[in-house]
Amino acid sequence: MTAVDDRPQTEAPAPRRRPNRLLALLRNSWRQLTSMRTALILLFLLAVAAIPGSVLPQRGVSPERVNQYFIDHPEWAPRLDRIGAFEVFGSVWFSAIYLLLFTSLIGCITPRLRDHVRALRSRPPAAPKRMARLPQHAVLPAPAGGAAAVAEVLRKRRWRVEVRGDEVSAEKGYLKETGNLLFHTSLIAVLIGVALGSWYGWSGNRLLVAGADNAFCNTRQQYAEANLGPQVDSADLPGFCLRLDDFQARFLPSGQPEFFNATVTVDGPDEPTRQADFSVNSPLRLNGANVYLLGHGYAPLIRYTDRFGNSQTSDLPFLTTGDMGLTSEGLAAFPDANVDPGTGQRVPDQQVAFTGIYLPTAPQEAPFVRSEYPTERNPLLNLVAYRGNLGMDAGIPNSVYQLDQRQVNAGKVKEIGTKVLRKGETWTLDDGTTVEFLGTERYVTLSVRYDPGSTILLVSCGFLLVGLMGSLFGRRRRVWFRVLPADPGEGSPTGGSSLMEAGGLPRTDYPGFADEFAQLVTAVGGDDKAAGRAGTDTESSGRAGVREGTE
Repeated sequence: MTAVDDRPQTEAPAPRRRPNRLLALLRNSWRQLTSMRTALILLFLLAVAAIPGSVLPQRGVSPERVNQYFIDHPEWAPRLDRIGAFEVFGSVWFSAIYLLLFTSLIGCITPRLRDHVRALRSRPPAAPKRMARLPQHAVLPAPAGGAAAVAEVLRKRRWRVEVRGDEVSAEKGYLKETGNLLFHTSLIAVLIGVALGSWYGWSGNRLLVAGADNAFCNTRQQYAEANLGPQVDSADLPGFCLRLDDFQARFLPSGQPEFFNATVTVDGPDEPTRQADFSVNSPLRLNGANVYLLGHGYAPLIRYTDRFGNSQTSDLPFLTTGDMGLTSEGLAAFPDANVDPGTGQRVPDQQVAFTGIYLPTAPQEAPFVRSEYPTERNPLLNLVAYRGNLGMDAGIPNSVYQLDQRQVNAGKVKEIGTKVLRKGETWTLDDGTTVEFLGTERYVTLSVRYDPGSTILLVSCGFLLVGLMGSLFGRRRRVWFRVLPADPGEGSPTGGSSLMEAGGLPRTDYPGFADEFAQLVTAVGGDDKAAGRAGTDTESSGRAGVREGTE
């Protein structure tokens, strides 16, 4: 007969599931990315990555300087161009740092915001059993009214108060964490504003000479430099035109500028026709754009009369050299000069150009190379004449402010003379043609911009400063008061009256907490002796135990 095993059968344990390594890697990577240490590192990297954009010329701001950099540094420029050094703020690596910082900040703020809201809605914690081990401790006579009277004093000092029988718990200083969260949230808003301005904003620079014939309309082709965001098309530009009517400038006796003001006429399909004034610190506000005054200068009026009696006038601006006297250099080219009116054919190699230096206030004696004052007290134009093939018919892009030196070096353009002219004087060249200095017109350098993120940037920067102040000056701390039972003994130092025990704990580094605690004890106890009995137990192990118990 076979014996039957009546012992209970146990099931074999289920095999342990192997952890998903991919999910674990993603989880750990997310925790590292959303840590505050990573956010600080990314913020530092973003600041470092922006340095090349400030040191090296950028195509979106000054393409001419980028081209000049290639000429000056033929070896390094192509290497820098391959890594996006001339388009730093649109490069892949800068955008990667930008997006990682954006993600890291959101990941840091979200759990902290949830915990902060939970802490604001929670009640102050109960008093620890042994308050004598707190960093601040005092024993004082219990005030009349007991715990209710203590709570009233604390509420008047803007403490969050919770009464539990004969115990009073209070805390203060949530402004620090609120300011910290506001600071980081505002930083995210700053990044959003920068992104909106980069993607949907546009800007352009233009020199505008005074006069009705030099009106400027807001099209991309009429800008000397234009930078449109990736989401902006030329057709999206608002329709308006500007005409410079007048420009006024005042200077100190030393030559330093004191006042600038430009008067323009505005019209167009998107703007009512009107006259408006604007200055350096007060831009012209238009629908969908702002016009800023960046600089000013002089455009000499040079009239050239060719061998057939045909006259042409150049009013191209002369660019300032950067000195305080507004010394200016420029070019007056006449590629259509010397055209035979009978045949309509240009005489070969008879194009004419003049390079010159304009001095608003020339010195009394030579050399005439530098102006002494920015206003026109003694205007003088120093011209150098060239004749030949200027190369303007070859379709090769050239600067309108400088003579193409390649044509000069190749011998296709030759220098034919130099002359100093004052206003109204005429210079007769070797072939009988004449050039006359008629005077000058004022011009202004305008920057037309639209940035949809500017309002967000302004508001967020304001909140960022407010949050920073709260984060720096906020101090979180807690205090507790407990009414002790009266000692009925005859030898009691209080004569049988009730005592109150007080304790305080700063949650952050707060050197002034001892003084604040003493003042609080004095206000609650009603006498100065109570504050004098406050003890400061500095035993490190006791503090650590209290901190853990009051979290």
